[in-house]
Amino acid sequence: MIMKKIASISFFLMVNFLFSQTSEVKIEGDYNGDGKKEFAYATVSDCSDECEGNCITTIHFSDEKIKPITIKNAKNGDIYNLKDLNNDGADEIGFYPNWCTSCWHSFYVYTFRNNESKFLVKPIPTHCLQWEENKFPIEKDPLKKGFVRITSSVWKNDKIKVETKSVKLK
Repeated sequence: MIMKKIASISFFLMVNFLFSQTSEVKIEGDYNGDGKKEFAYATVSDCSDECEGNCITTIHFSDEKIKPITIKNAKNGDIYNLKDLNNDGADEIGFYPNWCTSCWHSFYVYTFRNNESKFLVKPIPTHCLQWEENKFPIEKDPLKKGFVRITSSVWKNDKIKVETKSVKLK
């Protein structure tokens, strides 16, 4: 009887570990613009090594006043402190999801208002070739105040092309 309980508990803990993982990486920034640094980190729930399940990644913050960001169809990913792209006094956060199949992934850029996230720009389509060429998806436009340069991957003439354009922030 005791062995059955131990086996059941071990199985439960193993499944819980496989389907809910916390990232070791914590990214520091002032995401809500209060002048204090906080950390962002990701957890993954309901996702196997083969991306079976709901595969939900949640970005949490050490300042619990900042509401978590939930990303569907993401098996963890990379979090970036993008610094203050829109000159509002708070750092923006970027997220590039991991997935099991395609090289095409959107890069997500979030800003915060009243401790809630919203997209700063529409999700930016990227292909792994763009990342291999070190062409990061977003940066402040050094030539135009209030603009960002968005670098995205597109399919044109049967080829993957990387294009950059300047976009005014709202």
